[in-house]
Amino acid sequence: MTMLVPDAAGAAAHALSRFGFGAAPGDPARVGHDPKGWVESQLKTDLPLTPAIFLDHPGSAARMQEVFAARMSEPEEREQRQKALREAYRTDIVARTRTAIASEAPFLERLVQFWSNHFTVSTQRGEVAPLAVAFENEAIRPNLLGRFEDMAKAAILHPAMLVYLDNVQSVGPGSRAGSKGKRGLNENLGREALELHTLGVNGGYDQDDVRALALILTGWAIDKETGAASFNPNTHEPGTKILVGHKVAEAGAEEAGQAITFLANHPATARHVAVKLARHFIADDPPDDAVKTLERQFRDSGGDLTVLYRTLVGLDAAWAHPLAKLRSPNDFLIATLRATDLPMDEKQLANTLGLLGQMPFSAPSPAGWPDRAADWAGPDAVVRRVDWSLALGQRIGSRIDARALLADILGGRANEDLHRTVERAPSPGEALALTLLSPAFQRR
Repeated sequence: MTMLVPDAAGAAAHALSRFGFGAAPGDPARVGHDPKGWVESQLKTDLPLTPAIFLDHPGSAARMQEVFAARMSEPEEREQRQKALREAYRTDIVARTRTAIASEAPFLERLVQFWSNHFTVSTQRGEVAPLAVAFENEAIRPNLLGRFEDMAKAAILHPAMLVYLDNVQSVGPGSRAGSKGKRGLNENLGREALELHTLGVNGGYDQDDVRALALILTGWAIDKETGAASFNPNTHEPGTKILVGHKVAEAGAEEAGQAITFLANHPATARHVAVKLARHFIADDPPDDAVKTLERQFRDSGGDLTVLYRTLVGLDAAWAHPLAKLRSPNDFLIATLRATDLPMDEKQLANTLGLLGQMPFSAPSPAGWPDRAADWAGPDAVVRRVDWSLALGQRIGSRIDARALLADILGGRANEDLHRTVERAPSPGEALALTLLSPAFQRR
């Protein structure tokens, strides 16, 4: 039978791991005897949702202009421009990772990464790479504590999404441009917006609805002068569309927003989002009563995300012990760097993300990174963690007292067997590696 976390130290460590990215030295003491209050306090934080490190970021429009310039360049110059864009991506993802490591509001940073994965854009399409962090900063962060429909509109109509899912190439067959027959309708964004972003795969839509949403989204592309998302009436499909039984009248650029609002407030979307949120924060197979509670709050609040987060934090299942989720490679690296305060330069950090198998914004499909233990516990993935942890132990183990780390970082989550195992380790490096590889550290 599942039990609640038994003591204050364990509850603090639990909150830091489940709702954040793990503890830094001294964090459990700062969380204190009110871990639930610590988590909830972040929802009314005065901290800016976009960290200072990104305030001078050029943004997606400027980056898109650079992409266009690279396309139009001569081969030698094109290679130089593309290299600069690849380096910009590396700088961006390192800054993003360091933000999570150092965050004073780690619950918010975890939510940022959760929603970025929900609305996945991926470097599997190369032109997305320089836009990825701008997508997160422009579509996800500003809407993190707002309404789901606003985040959905910002994400689905963002330049990175329009490029990633080929809407920039989509032309309504009945539009002025479509009558020339050079390009046709592309259904990728319509399909993924239904299946992944809103209703979910079991949300009650069919192929006609995929086509209808694709037609509604025609016209949304990138302005080649400014690099911003823009609406081109020449490629937009005219006429009324029927989307999941809902009539969307001819309204040009307004149709997309109207359709997304309808889908974002559909009961199937409430269920789909509730399941994903519960799976991420509670268990791979979350209890149905927890899902139903989140689903009801989503519907009753009109998709108010802050209400949804408060409901999540208030669920007994979210505080159940032991922790049920396995840290992904991204989470494992961030948790390790928070715990050890290990400095890494840009190249080392980017290379480690790649080595562990989860470069930010490089999910293999529009479904995003998987969120179940089985997807991260395969033999190859486990070997990567073991090898990297052993190498890290050899490198810095002599500077870190693994026993003190156990007591501070993991609190009551480190049982007597783990303490004995670490104490008996042949070397400080192996003691650190055993700590990092223990179930108490690997679970969140």
